[in-house]
Amino acid sequence: MITVGMYYEVIKGKEGEFEEKFEAVTQALDGSPGHLQSLLYHQVKKPNSYTILSEWDSQDAFKAFIQSDGFKEVTDWGKAEILEGRPRHKIYGKEGDI
Repeated sequence: MITVGMYYEVIKGKEGEFEEKFEAVTQALDGSPGHLQSLLYHQVKKPNSYTILSEWDSQDAFKAFIQSDGFKEVTDWGKAEILEGRPRHKIYGKEGDI
């Protein structure tokens, strides 16, 4: 199992739209092979800063998802309409970790 941390800075005033889009994305994720769960965290001291922690059964499953057309559609919209800058992603753990 791996956990992917995705870090986003949202344009001030667009936080609600970002949260709504996350809900829509989680519905798509629920049907993605290898996806276990994704959780949205909101930074208390910086209200336009978010983290999504997404758990996958393998790195290959995550890579397949981020190369999908559905993921590209969501990220293209976010870059143009919601995000202040480029999101950052980090993979934690590795397959087989306890």
